[in-house]
Amino acid sequence: MLSFKETCFKIDCLRKNSLRSNSLKNKIFSRKLLAVCCLVIGVSACSSTDEEEDTSQLVAELTDITQQFKPEVLWEKSVGDGVDEYFSRIKPVVAYDKVFSASRDGEVVAFDLVSGKEQWKVDLRGVDKKQGFFEMKKSALLSGGPIAGINRIFLGSENGDVFALDAQTGELIWQSKVRGEVIAAPALDSGILVVNTSSGILKAFNASDGSDVWTVEQEVPPLSLRGISAPVIASGGVLVGSADGTLSVYLLEKGQQGWSTDVGVATGSTELERVIDVDTSALIFGDKIFAISSRGNLTAIELRSGRVLWKRQYSSYRQLSISGNILYLTDIKGHIYAIDRNTGLERWSQLSLTNRGVTGPVPVGKYVVVGDFEGYLHWLDQDTGEIVSRYFFDGSGIYTTPMVNKEILYIQSRDGDLQAIKTP
Repeated sequence: MLSFKETCFKIDCLRKNSLRSNSLKNKIFSRKLLAVCCLVIGVSACSSTDEEEDTSQLVAELTDITQQFKPEVLWEKSVGDGVDEYFSRIKPVVAYDKVFSASRDGEVVAFDLVSGKEQWKVDLRGVDKKQGFFEMKKSALLSGGPIAGINRIFLGSENGDVFALDAQTGELIWQSKVRGEVIAAPALDSGILVVNTSSGILKAFNASDGSDVWTVEQEVPPLSLRGISAPVIASGGVLVGSADGTLSVYLLEKGQQGWSTDVGVATGSTELERVIDVDTSALIFGDKIFAISSRGNLTAIELRSGRVLWKRQYSSYRQLSISGNILYLTDIKGHIYAIDRNTGLERWSQLSLTNRGVTGPVPVGKYVVVGDFEGYLHWLDQDTGEIVSRYFFDGSGIYTTPMVNKEILYIQSRDGDLQAIKTP
């Protein structure tokens, strides 16, 4: 019988081509499914046995804190039905004095940055017009993006569609196709849009008209996490993590591969134990890259050569962030750490949010902010890791790392509620 840890990890480790089934198999990180797992293990622990109860997977209850300030909600809007319980990394993006976001079904909305007033809204369901007149529009299954650039908004879908919309009007400029599901945000630089897919296809498009530039096929292991690394473009190269635990660079113009560096460490004897995906996008700071694996290491890498500068044993599939000389990360248990970026030495750790589905951390002023699966936002002091403020946002939960622009947080819940929040 699998342990609770193995059970929940296996739930998260679905084959990347299985998302389109119309059942609860699609709903990764479901809070209801987690509750069922906890109940099953709890009943098992009550059976007659001499073994002590394993409490390592229990969800931490929130404890009282000294509330040092109250966050201010500037405006609140709704973006369709959000992503519900499905795996989706859709999150707001700020550009051109607007906030852009989307729902999984296909609604894409632009809001005024200051007032939150809706500027335009489009529906990408049924844009191919293949359904009959009396048929219901099928979900667009948006999951990657949005991102902004060249006065356009780009998104990807689990159907392998890539959309380019006019940032001012929402008009569909072009639509293209890629083999595999686009479940991470694309990257844009020098007029080239790069998309990474769950099938191992890394594809570059001309961002102006959607024409093909190049395609790379990467190997995909038989078992991996339900997630992929969003590509990052820097110094003429495309950096992307893979399910085999490596971080690789490809030339932006032609797609030729440069160096490749191991980040994850496969140590087990079974396929499940050897899942070492690099699912977070690489974090670039100066001439260094920071990458982390779902099972393995936090690694500092030289940008030009791919040489490993240091490694530390941390595992995560949440986005890294940086402020000054400190890296911030949330590991697979929901523990938050501050790490010296030059040496890899740990400055502090915050362990009180264990197993709460904590998002990646984002620096805001002198704080670091994370969300959790119950819909709470937590402000941590950057110097000490102490939780200094808490705000209940939305009971449907927060899955993606909050977005910050000019010290204002933009957070979207699973149900599609979107708020702009100011930290005093």
